[in-house]
Amino acid sequence: MCLAVPGKVVAIDDAADPLTGLIDFGGVRKQACLEYVPDVRVGEYVIVHVGFALQRLDEESARASLELFEQLGLLEEEFGDAWEQAARQGSGSEVQ
Repeated sequence: MCLAVPGKVVAIDDAADPLTGLIDFGGVRKQACLEYVPDVRVGEYVIVHVGFALQRLDEESARASLELFEQLGLLEEEFGDAWEQAARQGSGSEVQ
């Protein structure tokens, strides 16, 4: 399943073309395209679907959605176990 997941913008690469940023999804961080929300700022929340930030979201709604997704096991289904992924990255054996 591919969800539209809320995440917090933790970094923006203004020099990238297309514009990209690092998004934190409750502990899992991934790059996403920010072209659809070019005026987003670090610290704001966005909804990301298949690697594209589609719109801004207020913090309260984002946190509530992330909590619900986590309770339902959807974050693990979408991103896998964050600790397992970090361990694989640290050992250089991550498979995409």
